[in-house]
Amino acid sequence: MHPTEKHPAERPDTHNLVRGRATLGDFELTICTDGTCLLDGGAMFGVVPKTMWEKRAPADAVNRILLGENTVIVRTGKHTVAIETGIGNKLSPKLQEIYGCQQLLPQSLQAAGVRPEEIDIVINSHLHFDHCGWNTTKTTSGEVIPTFPNARYFAHRGEVEHGHLQLERDRISYISDNYDPLIATGQMTLLEANQEIVPGISVEMYPGHTAQLMAIHIDSCGQRATYISDLIPTSAHLDTTWVMGYDLYPLTCIEERKRFYQRAIPEKWLVLFTHDHHTPMGYVTLNDKGKPMLMPME
Repeated sequence: MHPTEKHPAERPDTHNLVRGRATLGDFELTICTDGTCLLDGGAMFGVVPKTMWEKRAPADAVNRILLGENTVIVRTGKHTVAIETGIGNKLSPKLQEIYGCQQLLPQSLQAAGVRPEEIDIVINSHLHFDHCGWNTTKTTSGEVIPTFPNARYFAHRGEVEHGHLQLERDRISYISDNYDPLIATGQMTLLEANQEIVPGISVEMYPGHTAQLMAIHIDSCGQRATYISDLIPTSAHLDTTWVMGYDLYPLTCIEERKRFYQRAIPEKWLVLFTHDHHTPMGYVTLNDKGKPMLMPME
């Protein structure tokens, strides 16, 4: 696809820097973006045939679908929390071209009225580079510095350990400059189990995409929103068996999706999608065939 050619999935609002807002009890949620990226549709839908998935996610001439890089900002009244930090600015020029990444999170935060200095909590669901890239910023001199200087960062210890192994299967997904400098200074806390981070914000293990993938729950006044991350990356992936080629444990993903729906549907959790650019959040219900479907936000 030529750089000036529009992707088939683009819409008039594709380039809006703020992707959505919602109120959850006493909390304010703002969905910012690091822009879009382009990934192979076959990889994103695994063994699902293209004739099925392309109805939900149109592909370009080289089979790439349009994905978002959603960061959720939660203002609780006491804390300003950032959930995920996009791709960042540390990819090589070659990878930037392959993925079509845009490095828009700083501009998106500014458009949303969020100063990096006011963010005091950053949570990474896992440590693939497209989820923690703006944890740190690479300066023009090559120095790597925290993007959010006053924040405490949280990630799972097992993710760091797995990333350090640099296994052939997924070593490209881990960039140590996204987390090791923060660990070295003590700015990043490494978690080992489900726990509350601050009042109203907690993490829960939902393994499958990686062994230690964490969902982030946001609870206020009896209402819950959940950033489910790459367990269900977009609203096109709601079917329990529509898992990704990127998932390390696809059968586990299927069972964990079922477990998630067992509570999220009857309890009406607001689901926040990490890679759905145009529908970054919504409520899930069951259709007349008993399959999960999305009820868009009003």
